[in-house]
Amino acid sequence: MSWPAITHVGVGPDWDCVACTQPWPCAQAKEELLVEFKRFPSSLTIYMSAYLSQAIEDYGAHGKMPPPDLWDRFIGWIKATNPAP
Repeated sequence: MSWPAITHVGVGPDWDCVACTQPWPCAQAKEELLVEFKRFPSSLTIYMSAYLSQAIEDYGAHGKMPPPDLWDRFIGWIKATNPAP
């Protein structure tokens, strides 16, 4: 499996997008991720769960509380859909 080729990526500890400085995943990253994982939406949830876990760890390592919207930012926007045939 190849890694997604997204151009809008997030970087800790605050998890802002390196391309547009918006909270990551930004709107562009979400679009790119949806395209990349179109046939495997469950894999997108797993993929983003790993980033959520890393973000929580990064905030804690820097003595910060994670923002209350962190779950919504990383997971809440993903819709449960059936994979395309």
